[in-house]
Amino acid sequence: MTIKIFALLGLLNLSLIASAQLEQTYEHVGEYGVSVGFADYFGDLNPNASLKRTFNCFSSGIFYQRQLNNYISIKVAGNYTFLGYSDAYSKDINQRIRNLSFNTDVWEVSVSGNFNFFKFYPQIPEYRFTPYLSLGIGAINFNPYTYLNGNPNKLYLRSYKTEGESSPYSPYSLVVPVGFGVKYNLTDNINIFGELLYRFTTTGYLDDVYGRYEGVQSDAYKSSSQIGQLLQDRSYIYVNSGLISTPRSNTTIQRGNGKTDSYATLQIGVSINLDANGYRCPTY
Repeated sequence: MTIKIFALLGLLNLSLIASAQLEQTYEHVGEYGVSVGFADYFGDLNPNASLKRTFNCFSSGIFYQRQLNNYISIKVAGNYTFLGYSDAYSKDINQRIRNLSFNTDVWEVSVSGNFNFFKFYPQIPEYRFTPYLSLGIGAINFNPYTYLNGNPNKLYLRSYKTEGESSPYSPYSLVVPVGFGVKYNLTDNINIFGELLYRFTTTGYLDDVYGRYEGVQSDAYKSSSQIGQLLQDRSYIYVNSGLISTPRSNTTIQRGNGKTDSYATLQIGVSINLDANGYRCPTY
């Protein structure tokens, strides 16, 4: 019995030594991959962070990630996200009367740093899984559009200057992606992961809504197109309905809250490790 115990301890010790030697000679260089998932928008049309449109908004991405050491890596990523929302989804009667809506394609490029909670060595069973945090900076391109009175043609809101801007607002914005994810190694070369990323932006026009109705600011908007006037204030359908007696643009009510917008994505993906054989020569 004693011999069996010593033999078992010896095998365990050899296993630990072999694992330690493999860890010393293995270097995880990095990975590249793709991901798909869902998205949600948070702004003037969705101020209470409702998730009603989450499964109607699509997102996808590609990335290249380079390990700096066992825990820290740099990732360069490109993402596409489709966002949209409508006042019709709100429980607030005032918001439903405002009656605005939008959709937009969001194209994003970013650079971020990832921090692994655990060492991640795809070829070592003890180190095949890790949660991680992510923080970065990037830029997006967006162009919100809507539809009017059942017409299937897209109306790009930026060109109509719905809040009386002297010139159209920029279709670009900086973003700060902050996220959390988990990663698991399936084979020596293939990993799967899930990631939640929240983006802070520097624009309030992701939804084309930011400030006040132009009708109470100046007479300049009166010379704008009829379509532009209909798009900047769509409460007119409720006039004389018993809910309101005059369009919102004729009042002092704000159109938006004057705050920047944000959005989030929840994605799953597959990545391929850059180091196909996973080994390097020991350092003497």
